[in-house]
Amino acid sequence: MEKQNVTLSIPKDVLRKAKKVAIDQDTSLSGLMTRALVEIVDQEERYASAKRHHLAWLAQSADLGTDGRVRWSRDELHDR
Repeated sequence: MEKQNVTLSIPKDVLRKAKKVAIDQDTSLSGLMTRALVEIVDQEERYASAKRHHLAWLAQSADLGTDGRVRWSRDELHDR
C-alpha cells in the first residue's frame, strides 16, 4: 500500500489523549489514525454496497397486484 504524509490540525488536549491511547494499544499515533480511517472508509463502503443491494431488490420486487397504482381513497380505508 502506497503511503502519503498528511498534516493534521488537532486540538492539543485531543492529541495528548490520542497519544496515550496509542501507547496503551502499543501502536503509533499514525497507526492509530490509519486504523480509525480504515474503519470509517470500510463502514462507508459496506453501507453503499448494502444500499445498492436493497435498491436493486426494491426495483425488482413484486408490485403486490397494484400495478403501481392506488385504487382506493383514504376515506375508503378508514370508516368516517
